Amino acid sequence: MLTRFVHSGPVRLWTQHLGHPTDPTILLVMGTATQGIGWPDELMRTLADNGRHVIRFDHRDTGRSDTVDFTTHPYTLADMAADTTAVLDGHAIPAAHIAGISLGATIGQWLAVHHAARVHTLTTIAASPMGNNPGPAWTRALTGQPAAPDELPPPTARFLNHLTASAQTPRTTHQQRIDADVQTWRVLNGDTLPFDEPAARQFVEHSYTRATDLTAATNHDRAGRHWDDNRRAPLSAITAPTLVLHGSADPLFPPAHGEALAAQIPAARLTIVPGMGHHPFFTPGLTEQIADAIIRHTT
Repeated sequence: MLTRFVHSGPVRLWTQHLGHPTDPTILLVMGTATQGIGWPDELMRTLADNGRHVIRFDHRDTGRSDTVDFTTHPYTLADMAADTTAVLDGHAIPAAHIAGISLGATIGQWLAVHHAARVHTLTTIAASPMGNNPGPAWTRALTGQPAAPDELPPPTARFLNHLTASAQTPRTTHQQRIDADVQTWRVLNGDTLPFDEPAARQFVEHSYTRATDLTAATNHDRAGRHWDDNRRAPLSAITAPTLVLHGSADPLFPPAHGEALAAQIPAARLTIVPGMGHHPFFTPGLTEQIADAIIRHTT
């Protein structure tokens, strides 16, 4: 794999690509506070072996990309979407197949609405409609109140309980921080399919060694709390062929989120993956399944 740094305004972004640049490009966009290496090497190789040029990258404030003083220079989803197009520009790619997970899928939706010419196809994984603000539903769930009739469901009780317990878990040593992050990935895996703890632990440890500033990634949560008219734009404007992949056991965004997303995008295809949680890549066999779905969708 080849590494290249590109610029989005003053922000330098780490990117890595595999495959021949003349092949159709798939740009992989990772989720909140997660480094680009969250897209497994195995997925990259499978896509490249099937005639795709594949790019993954570190969002600002993660991995080897630049960190930002959020207080002085706050940013929004639109800025992260601009980073994504800057990655394409840095690789001289006019348009690509966009595949995003969680926040990355929200960025993919934003691009498909506001920069349609740059999106050949869109694949979303574990996503909610970009205009959905889950905050009120989370707050009600945490305080034991029922959801409002027009709200998409909050995370599962186990996930919300994990958030509460995690906030009280000591993280004073390096090992405690590693263990706590592995436990979060375990919960995100859902309660149905096996969890590959050694793979998750290796990922967390690798992420720690390559991060410029681990704490900077929390800025993604601050950026994600900003809702504006661009984010509320109707998904009915999306013309790119769209595949919505969603796990039946997603603890963060229960399946109704994927169903709502597919319903709002014209001709979107919804695939509910049995047993899949919020992050599929620590479940044996799911990386191959996701790769196959992306290959078929981008053919």
